[in-house]
Formats: sequence, structure tokens, C-alpha cells
Amino acid sequence: MKRLFWFLLAGGGGFIIDAGLTHLLITAAQVSPFHARIPAILCAMGFTWFINRSRTFEPSRHSLAVEGFRYWAVGITSAVLNYAVYSALIYHLPMLQPIAAVVLSSASATLYSFFGYSRFVFRQ
Repeated sequence: MKRLFWFLLAGGGGFIIDAGLTHLLITAAQVSPFHARIPAILCAMGFTWFINRSRTFEPSRHSLAVEGFRYWAVGITSAVLNYAVYSALIYHLPMLQPIAAVVLSSASATLYSFFGYSRFVFRQ
């Protein structure tokens, strides 16, 4: 239960970073909704790695470089899933607010990333 709590906390923080930066880039910097997600997702992933490594899971038995590679491999594939759902929603439902699309797409990637992190990255 502790693991799930910290995973959801890390994901919640990552979501705030992702949604906030996406919104900021769209509104303040006039970046397209499609391009704004890329740096937002990368920043959120960096934050979640730190929390997941230090709180959610025990550090893996692998070197930091191997663990980091595995984390980012799962994170990137999760981000691709997240971005694909986000893009499909924005494209097919143009009246949908980008933040709503962020919520839906992030939810779609949560289970995938938890499974990948717990089974592939931090498995003891």
C-alpha cells in the first residue's frame, strides 16, 4: 500500500508539472498544444524518477546508469502512449480543452508505467 501511495503521489506531482507547463507554454509562450506536451512530459518524468527512486521503490540492484536507462525506457514508452491518446483527443475532439486531454491521456498511461517501473526498473 505504501508503494501505491508514493507512486500516486509522484504521479500527481508529475501531473501538476505536466499540466502546468503544458498550460503555461500554450497560453504564455503561444506554443501549439502538440508541441507544448513534449518538454512538459520530459520535466514531469525527471520529477517522477526522483520520487519513485527515493520513496516508491527501493533503488534497484543495477547501477544508476542502468536503472536510469530502464526508467526512461519505460517512461518514454509510457509518454508515447500518453501523447498518442492526448493527440488523438485533441485531433478528434477539437473543442476539448487541452487540460482535459492531459487528464485523460495521463490516466491511460498510469497503469502501464506502474507495471513497467515495478517489474522492469526496480525489480529486486
